[in-house]
Amino acid sequence: MYRILIAEDDDGIREELTLLLKANGYAVVDAPPYDLALLDVNLPEESGFETCRKLKSKNPAPVIFLTARESAEDELIGFGVGADDYIKKPYNSSVLLMRISRLLKSQTNTAFTKNSVTLDLSAMTVSRGDKSAELTKNETRILLCLMQNALCTKEKLLEELWNTGLYVDENTLYVNVNRLRDKLKSIGAGDFIKTVRGVGYKI
Repeated sequence: MYRILIAEDDDGIREELTLLLKANGYAVVDAPPYDLALLDVNLPEESGFETCRKLKSKNPAPVIFLTARESAEDELIGFGVGADDYIKKPYNSSVLLMRISRLLKSQTNTAFTKNSVTLDLSAMTVSRGDKSAELTKNETRILLCLMQNALCTKEKLLEELWNTGLYVDENTLYVNVNRLRDKLKSIGAGDFIKTVRGVGYKI
């Protein structure tokens, strides 16, 4: 049973969401662990944007903003801090359930293998044979991008890293790629990432 975390300051809406989710086979929680989070932007103790950033730094599970904040700027900030979807109130129950289901299904594949190297998103590790190494969040994003695309330009990788909510420049990208290469070398895959001069990287 999937666990849905709800952070909502309106008791009536929270109760409405709880009943809807439970009626559709989900468990509702107010603390980790969870498989997906529903956040309002206007929370009593801190901004939902800050809450999202903190949640994403600890758990890659999807986050949906469910809020009355309608401006394009708020929506952009929401995606900028790592949200996977942004739904404006009043919401349609069927649409909300469909989007929740879509995001949860997208999380079922948490391991990617290419050229005998496996990236485990949930554990944030890379392995080859019986050797493995732990990755940082940025290293995980870079390796995932490379495994999902024939070529990752520097611009695309910078965009992926920017989604962490932190400012990232090319020097930061180079440092992360070099650290990732060192970890790949430690598991016997030192030549896994190839540089495409002036463009980016590929496997």
